[in-house]
Amino acid sequence: MPATVRVGLVGFGLAGSAFHAPLIATTPGMRLDAVVTASPERRAQLHREHPGARAVDTPEQLLATPLDLVVIASPNRTHVPLARAALDAGRPVVVDKPLAATAAEATALADLAEQRGLLLTVFQNRRWDNDFLTARRLISTGALGTVHRFESRFERWRPQIKTGWRELPDPAEVGGTMYDLGSHLVDQALTLFGPAATVYAEIDTVRPGAAVDDDSFIALTHTSGVRSHLWMSATAALLGPRLRVLGDRAGYVKHGLDPQEADLRAGRRPGDGSPWGVEPETAYGTLGTTDSAHPVPTEPGDYPAFYRGVAATLRDGTPPPVDPRDAVAALAVLEAARRSSATRTTVDIPRA
Repeated sequence: MPATVRVGLVGFGLAGSAFHAPLIATTPGMRLDAVVTASPERRAQLHREHPGARAVDTPEQLLATPLDLVVIASPNRTHVPLARAALDAGRPVVVDKPLAATAAEATALADLAEQRGLLLTVFQNRRWDNDFLTARRLISTGALGTVHRFESRFERWRPQIKTGWRELPDPAEVGGTMYDLGSHLVDQALTLFGPAATVYAEIDTVRPGAAVDDDSFIALTHTSGVRSHLWMSATAALLGPRLRVLGDRAGYVKHGLDPQEADLRAGRRPGDGSPWGVEPETAYGTLGTTDSAHPVPTEPGDYPAFYRGVAATLRDGTPPPVDPRDAVAALAVLEAARRSSATRTTVDIPRA
């Protein structure tokens, strides 16, 4: 790897412009070099926000330029073919979640990357949410005792259907809240508590005129014995707690979302002189029992850690920040969840 990693980004919609581009541009040792977008409005935005980056029309043009890393932040249906093309061109690859529509497709990509000796990793940025990092710390230090239940929610109130590929019913689009939000929730649960043995799911479409799932629930039983209950919804008029972790010594409850997404969308950047990923004391979660509970400081969120990890992998050969096999495991859970909802049964999850 050269001293500065030249990065090509495919896609400059919300994922590309608000997440990947600013995180890449503020990572030491990385430079946003070229971006695929044909939209005049997005090209103008790219020029304003990243004047040193070139706009190109197509992924093929991008792969024809000298680059050290390709980041795919385009619609879900394009993830597999674009990742395969980049790997075939000899480029390390970052793919936004979900890596693929199926565990089989994700496995094939991971196998190809291994055969080529190239980095393949998945942008599971919610592993660096403040609430998740805090819960992970409390679990690892034994503050909760033995955990038996994990509850986690990504809920929104979006009763009006938006236009766009996420609302299209074609399975190839990989739309709906289960793959959009569930990809994060399942990944977090598996990261904390290990493989899941069984899944029970209720996958619903609630909004009038909607063609994809918009209100779903997934219950996992992990091989460790922990049970994870996960909610993902676009129809929650009142939001539940972001997460609740229950152990035999104490519980931890946290409301509200990590501030990093809102800050990035508002134009803030890591390293702008203000603390990053830090929330006020009024937003702290609660640790304890019904007899005695107190606020506990929230760990700072750290989305920049993902691209720092990518840079370290390319430079030093350290493990990637997210193993693509983790994405395979999460997709296997989501596929089993669909079978469970369709059959109204608890489904065993195939072991890799």
